[in-house]
Formats: sequence, C-alpha cells, structure tokens
Amino acid sequence: MGLRRLIVRRGQSFGLRLHFNRPFHFGTDYLTFVAETGPAPKELLGTRATFSLTQARKGNVWSAFDFTIDTNSLLVSLFTPANTVIGPYTLKLEISQGQSHSVVHPLGTFILLFNPWNAEDDVYLPSEILLQEYIMMDYGFVYKGHERFITTWPWNYGQFEEDIIDICFEILNKSLYFLENPSKDYSQRNDPVYICRVVSAMINSNDDSGVLQGNWGEDYSRGVSPLEWNGSVAILRQWSARGRQPVKYGQCWVFAAVMCTVMRCLGVPTRVVSSFRSAHNMDGNLTIDTYYDQNAEMLPTRKRDKIWNFHVWNECWMIRKDLPPGYNGWQVLDPTPQQTSSGLFCCGPASVKAIREGEVHLPYDTPFVYAEVNADEVIWLFGNGQAQEILVHNTSSIGKEISTKIVGSDQRQNITSSYKYPEGSPEERSVFMKASRKMLAPRRASSPFLDLLGSGGPEDQPAQLQLHLARTPEWGQDLMLTLRAWRVPDRVHSRESISLAVRFSAQALLHQGGTREPLWRQTVHLNLDFGKEIQLPLLLPYDNYRNKLTDEKLIRVSGIAKVEATGRSMLVLKDISLEPPHLSIEVSKRAEVGKALRVHITLTNTLTVALSNCTMVLEGSGLIDGQISKNIGTLVAGHTIQIQVDLYPIKTGRRQLQVLISSKEIKEIKGYRDIFVAASRAS
Repeated sequence: MGLRRLIVRRGQSFGLRLHFNRPFHFGTDYLTFVAETGPAPKELLGTRATFSLTQARKGNVWSAFDFTIDTNSLLVSLFTPANTVIGPYTLKLEISQGQSHSVVHPLGTFILLFNPWNAEDDVYLPSEILLQEYIMMDYGFVYKGHERFITTWPWNYGQFEEDIIDICFEILNKSLYFLENPSKDYSQRNDPVYICRVVSAMINSNDDSGVLQGNWGEDYSRGVSPLEWNGSVAILRQWSARGRQPVKYGQCWVFAAVMCTVMRCLGVPTRVVSSFRSAHNMDGNLTIDTYYDQNAEMLPTRKRDKIWNFHVWNECWMIRKDLPPGYNGWQVLDPTPQQTSSGLFCCGPASVKAIREGEVHLPYDTPFVYAEVNADEVIWLFGNGQAQEILVHNTSSIGKEISTKIVGSDQRQNITSSYKYPEGSPEERSVFMKASRKMLAPRRASSPFLDLLGSGGPEDQPAQLQLHLARTPEWGQDLMLTLRAWRVPDRVHSRESISLAVRFSAQALLHQGGTREPLWRQTVHLNLDFGKEIQLPLLLPYDNYRNKLTDEKLIRVSGIAKVEATGRSMLVLKDISLEPPHLSIEVSKRAEVGKALRVHITLTNTLTVALSNCTMVLEGSGLIDGQISKNIGTLVAGHTIQIQVDLYPIKTGRRQLQVLISSKEIKEIKGYRDIFVAASRAS
C-alpha cells in the first residue's frame, strides 16, 4: 500500500512525534487531538473524536497516552477504538494554555481499517494461519467448470497494490447509500455487515456506478470477455481512471474475485467460494423445473429459474450482533446481480450456519442462498404444449462440490458439509422440510411442490441407462461415448424383455444452465433381456460442434428412452467439458527483488486446427507492476511455441505468476507458477 502515508487498523496504537518551538510542559500546556472522517463530522455520529493527552489509556476509546517529553518534542501513542468508523481521517492538534485561546495545527491524515487481529473487533479471526490466508494472501484460485470437471482458475487479488485502498473508498463513496445521505452512510462504516452490503451492491452496476457490468451473452466486442481477466487490479484501476464508469464485462467469478480484493483490503477476512449446479430460484418455491421434448432436446423456459453450471460468491468472517447467538463466523455475500435485496442488487450477509440449519427467516437473503444449494430439480417431458410426465425428481443434484482454496495450499477444499447435512440423511431432509414450510407458508393452501415432496416422484423404471466417455474429451477431437443399458425388474414387466427407442441430442451448454439448438442427433433401438447388459458406442464428430460451442466448451448429451410397450419415458444425461491445450511455466533461477528473472512459457497446440490471433497476458502482484501483454500470432496445429519473458520482482515473499493465452478459437488457456521472491543480496 506504500510507505508514504499512515495506514493503521482500528483497536491498535500508533506513535507520533510532535516538535514544538519551545519545551512542552505537561499540566500547563493543554493538548487536544481531533480526528475526523466524512463530509460533516460529528461526535454524535461517530465521525469526529476529541481526546486529550493522558498518562494512561482509558479503555476502548480514542486516547492519546504513554507520552515521553524530550526537550522541544513529545513522543505520544494514539489509540483508535476497535468499533470506530473505518476510512480516511484528518488529525488536528489544539494547543492552549490555561484560559487562553487555542491554536489549531493540522497534523496530517491516516487511513483506518478493520482489525481482524483484535479480539474486540467484529471481524476478529483468532488464527494467524487463517489471517495470512484470508487477509494477507494477494492471490488465490477460483473454481469453475462442472461438478465432474472442476478447473482451477488462478486470480491476482492484488489488494496491497499502491492505489487499491483509495479505489476501495471511492467505491464506498459512489454507493447510493452515500449519495442519498453521506453523513448517515459514514456513521455506519464501523459495521462490517453494513460495509459488506454496500460493497456487494457496488461491485455490480445494476443500480449505480458500480465496478462491473455483467454480460451473460456471447458478444463482448464492446469490452473484455469475462474469461480474459487475470485479476482484480486492472478492473479496479480501469473503473477509477475512467470516471467510475462500469468496466465491461463480468460474470460471477469476476464479481466475487473483485469483491474479495476490496474486502481483504478493508480488513475483513474473505474467501471465494464456488458451488456447482447452483440454483437460481426466483419464485422461492425450492424447485427448479427443466423441460425436454421427446427428441431429447432441452427446451428453453419462460420462467426465470435456472441452474448455473457453477456459481461463485464470497464468504466474509464477522460477528453477527443482529442475529441470535450461534450465527457468527462465515457469512455469504454475493455481488452477482441476481435479485434485489431491500431494493438494490446485492445479497447477504447470510450466515452459513443459518443456511445449514434451514433458518431461512434470518437476514439477509438467507432463503435465496438456501435455495441455491438445496433446491430440488424436477425434469419434465414436454409435448403438445404441456408437461406430460416427470422424468426425474432430483433431491440431491443442486449445490454440489461447494469449494474454496485450502488454507496455505494450492489445493481445493470441499466445504459442502458447512452448507448442508449429507444428502439424503435424516438431518438433511428434516432441515429441508423445515425450510420448505417457512418459505412456502404464504402459499401453503395451493403448493404443488409440497404435494410433489410427498409423492415420491416417478414410478420405478424397467431399465437403467448410463452414458460414459470412452476417452478423455479434447476440444478439436471427435467425442467417443458408450451407452450402457440393462434390464431391472419392475412391477409391470417382471423379468420379460423390453424394447426401447432412444433418441439422443447434443447441445452446447451455457453457463446459466440453458442450451443452444441441437448440434447432433441420433436414434437407436434396443431389446433388453433380463440379466444382460448392452454397451453401445456413440460418436459425436468434431465437425458437429466445431463452431457451435460457447467459450466455456461444455456439451450436454441427452437421451430420452421410450418403453415401446407402455409409452413411458426415461432420461439419461451426460455433461462433457472439453479439455483445452495446457501450457507450462518454468523459472530459470532463484527470484530476487530487482534482479532479472527469466520465465519460460511453453504451449503445444494439441488440436487439429490452428489457434489464431493468440495474445498472452502476464500478471502477478509483487512480480509485475500491472500487466505484460504480447501478441503471439497463430499457433499451427501440432506445433509448439516457446516464449521467454524477463521479470523484475518488486516484493519479497510468496508470489504467483498468472499467464493467460487467448485465441479466437479458445479464450482461456491459463496457467500459473508459484514463485518465492527473496530479498536482494548485496553485490
């Protein structure tokens, strides 16, 4: 953050040396310190404090104490309360003798932050290991993709870069809360719950001059694709430099990563959390309906409910004095603009413990977050303008592999058990029914969902179907699948053979859970005898999907099997994430501050097509000031490119270099390298 100014955490002391034009006499020279923040500081609002020089500190209040007189100077300690307003302060000194008029001297400015090291601060976190991770670590990972194909996405938080702290307070000063009532807004900046809600609203730009504009389409020509960001610093600097105009574009992982930067900078322990198959349940009925037609095509729906392939939010650590005992600790904050809360597009803080226990009546936005990880999925067969039958009623398909970075490691931690009891356990179903009764109580008289919960879903099926990948799916290659089908006894057919007609469809899977038009279809006919299994190979050629996928390279293969004797249907699904080429990053020698560090980057195009218009961006706090960008042209199929870059590390300690190579064909070929930077040795 820089050495040219004073930045301190509340609840801690800092020293000042005051120089006078004559010796200071305690008892006849009276010193009164005045600390002020905000546009109209008032002691009643907690934005102005006056305090006199005393021999000892008087508790958790502004104090000037523990002073030492040295000829014409005074060394004094100043203490700031652990519950005071955070932000930039001015400090003045009033000097008087007896009844004479006082003279005011400006002393300078300082910035006050939350203090998670102090037991009296609402963000206190009693673990140095956790504090090093959730406050001091300026890089990390976001987890993306699909529950069975989770990808690690390195991110440069950069919360200690020179100008980031100023931009964080710019964000607070552009919020609607500040613009409507600046003095009231400042007076509430002692409360991490309030600060979190303001930041959650300001990271998106749906209501205000927020940091990021969301874009879930596929045209990013007026800005930067969300996949092409390496870190938060470039985004925050662009927002500030361009007159606080929203930066184009963000999606959930970008919103959450930028919020992590802001909250860590302000002193609130924060981490980034990913949930796979995350529900967006707008009507609060705890069920997400999806529809397929008889040709196995997933249909668009007019309802705003959806299931994201993955969704990313934040957890911030704090005491919840506004809740009953037992709900302190991690709180969910979600800056992605999904729905309004108290009139603004923000979400949280919602206690993770409250979510786990189904206490959806507790603020803030707990029902919405509960549904994100607990809603049921009901899949319908649709035809003749209406839903005809339930194909699947999934009680455990939402909120999978909830993940964050392991403390002190580059590995992923599964924290699903923090959000809910094991799927299908008596505790999980009990909590679900408790939450359902609370959320559905207003419409209890006519709740199809409560009826569905008691119905047990569709009847037993006479066969089981599974789709498997025959080999690792790589972008640019034909996809090989195997259909496994076997007969199981049921009440209708006992053990006799049955005939199935299975219609397959493959569609590009969008991040928000929808699909594009089918890119491949196939129909097969099966005769299943009891006790025998059929394995049928399926081929999805590269030419079918070549120009038809989104940047995330996900395909959903669906199959609808119709039992010819009864007309009943079964559904089989397989989501496929296509592997991009991998790049390697090697460092030639020991890294030292200010000394050239050669980095070798290697990428082999393993695809059958060329990668065109390739660009490379390098980023890493403490290693690079900003970014390094380089155009690397076209990489022919099967060829390897080797790039050498010299870095001059700026800061000591653990650092991470992020490398992103983008092309017209693939937007996200990403890699990282952890680098320990030593202090410069004397030459």
